[in-house]
Amino acid sequence: MTYEEAMVFLKDLTKFGYNFGLERITRLLELLGNPHRNLKVVHVGGTNGKGSTCAMISSILQAAGYRVGLFISPHLHSYTERMQIDGKEMPRNTIARLLTGMRPLLEQMVREGYEHPTEFEVNTALALQYFFEEKVDFAVLEVGLGGAIDSTNVVHPLVGVITNVGMDHMEYLGNTLEEITRIKAGIIKPGSLVVTASRLPRVLQILEDISRKQKARLIKVGEEIRPILLTASLKGTTFDLQGPDWRYTELAVPLIGEHQVLNGATAVTVVECLKEQGYFIAEEAIRQGLGQVFWPGRLEVLGEDPIILVDIAHNVDGAITLRRSLEKIFRYRRLILVVGMLADKERKNFIDILAPLANILIVTKPNSPRAEGWEELATMADKKVARIEVHENIQEAVGRGLELAQKEDLLCITGSLYLVNDARKMLLKNNIME
Repeated sequence: MTYEEAMVFLKDLTKFGYNFGLERITRLLELLGNPHRNLKVVHVGGTNGKGSTCAMISSILQAAGYRVGLFISPHLHSYTERMQIDGKEMPRNTIARLLTGMRPLLEQMVREGYEHPTEFEVNTALALQYFFEEKVDFAVLEVGLGGAIDSTNVVHPLVGVITNVGMDHMEYLGNTLEEITRIKAGIIKPGSLVVTASRLPRVLQILEDISRKQKARLIKVGEEIRPILLTASLKGTTFDLQGPDWRYTELAVPLIGEHQVLNGATAVTVVECLKEQGYFIAEEAIRQGLGQVFWPGRLEVLGEDPIILVDIAHNVDGAITLRRSLEKIFRYRRLILVVGMLADKERKNFIDILAPLANILIVTKPNSPRAEGWEELATMADKKVARIEVHENIQEAVGRGLELAQKEDLLCITGSLYLVNDARKMLLKNNIME
């Protein structure tokens, strides 16, 4: 099949929705020859910060001279973003070739009585096969959803990561922090090394209990690993980091937000865990890797006066992080907020956090079938914002925001990856930075 046919095939698989469990992915990988068993994996789960942490780990390992596969989801603009080696996206013809070879195996599974694998299961197998064929030195895998029965959880990693745990995807993971934590902790393997940056006592207690049962070593960023924020500005973030028997001063990441200190500290701690296992990674590689990391769509500035900011914050913790950055890092006269959210997100809590900062709120509809009731955000924000406009079309909403934004203002587009995807493409196409 061609790449275009492969995309149609994968899109058709979304009809199987979320169908958790490891039976199908395990069988599919068996038919492929179990490529994952030949990979050295860093497995990254959590609620927020997974992608940034994966990007930092990958960048450091590349700077150290290793060949590094990176698997992330969802993508921002192109499906090829999900599978990268040394920062280069998987070639389209490779996706087509691998899916062409995989399709008969999927049909065989159905004949054997298995339910058809989901789109994400096929995507996971595709990435693992690609990394195996390309003989990567390390594969950095981001958990898709949850942990315990996510299709990436077939791996036995060198290091596991649970960045933090918050309230998100409750319809799949549970309605309490404790339930969600237990599912995310499902990636903790017997005898493994696990790094977390969570600071919530309820979360840490569960992670500690499960680690103890699994005879895993849990390393806590914020306790035995102590990051110290030095600066947080539009140029990025700098910090010192103290470990049990190692120390780094004035580490710098070009990503905006104080939260990037925890992500950076987590990434460096993972690297120290790899060094413990005999892999050589020099301090210069850590500094270089952090210094050149790029992670689009996360507190990303696309224009300077007025400031144009896009951020894929879509849950309460993301809204809190965005608000903290708007209050502490950015300087502006008025805030024009363009927001669009999916129905399965905590819309009211999200808008309660951000709307009071805004002078003007523009509500729009993300390009997703899960966006029903999108206009309810305007009602939820009533009396919190002096001026509210509703524009269903994203291009019109962003265009209106650009029209209203004057010098010294800040236009912030947030609430959904789908919204940021379309808005970012539009802004880049129009060369907004010029």
